[in-house]
Amino acid sequence: MLERFELEAFLTLSEELHFSRTAARLRVTPGRISQTIKKLERQVGSPLFERTSRHVALTDLGQRLRDDLLPGYRQIELAVETATALGRGIHGVLRVGFTAAWSGNLILRATDRFRARHPGCTVELREVTYRAFRESLLCGEIDLTLAETGLVEDDPGFVIGPTVFSRPRVLAVPAGHPLAARDSVSVEDLASAPLILPEGIPEVVLDAHFPRHTPAGRPIPRGPIAAGWQEMLSLIGAGRGVTLTCDWATDYYARPDVAFIPFDDAGPVDQALIRSAARDTVAIRIFTDIVLAQAGTDAGS
Repeated sequence: MLERFELEAFLTLSEELHFSRTAARLRVTPGRISQTIKKLERQVGSPLFERTSRHVALTDLGQRLRDDLLPGYRQIELAVETATALGRGIHGVLRVGFTAAWSGNLILRATDRFRARHPGCTVELREVTYRAFRESLLCGEIDLTLAETGLVEDDPGFVIGPTVFSRPRVLAVPAGHPLAARDSVSVEDLASAPLILPEGIPEVVLDAHFPRHTPAGRPIPRGPIAAGWQEMLSLIGAGRGVTLTCDWATDYYARPDVAFIPFDDAGPVDQALIRSAARDTVAIRIFTDIVLAQAGTDAGS
């Protein structure tokens, strides 16, 4: 059974690959780190590190042990941090973004609940464009965003989830377009008008969620690029193309020059809380739980 210091010494050395730096981080002598690793190696029956006077590296067994231990260790650390934060109060600033009006309303209600429970932590809200929310998460300008999952899917730089809501997909078209008179549309109808796309999204993501061909193989023409919702709606109203969205757009973005027609064969739009893979804090975890609880309350009201 590993003692706590043995675990910390092994994981820190596996990260630093340097005995003196590991000792400095753990505030002990390099000799103690060396003794601890040797004791651990005797316990498992095989070397965990290859070491010379100039080089330290994990063995295959050491890599396996690190990979098995690290997720559980981080979960324990986070549990302790969460308990401490809840006991002492969360402080600092949490910066939260949203990309659409329906997301913003939910985030505002969740923020009120968060502030009531954790008055020592300031929450800053920001409406962000498609490109800006990706860049802002990666550079640390915002900590968390509620956005459509398709905008960052399969990108290892982001952690997606949990999903907050899933809504029926609709097609936004110019009010004078022939599709505007229909009760519903199909994915095949996308071949009939240019598809307006969000700005700043990688091509691989666009191709997955804004298809280039219909199921029957007909090409779907690419239309203008829009930085955000208002620009997209203006382009649609001017007859420059159509775009995909969810049914809530009918209520939140109603305007006389745009019609929203439901699909009869397209999957839903999922919106989730998204953060940078490099950033995971207690405040983010707690705010996420509150958003989910608020979304459940809203759905039941």
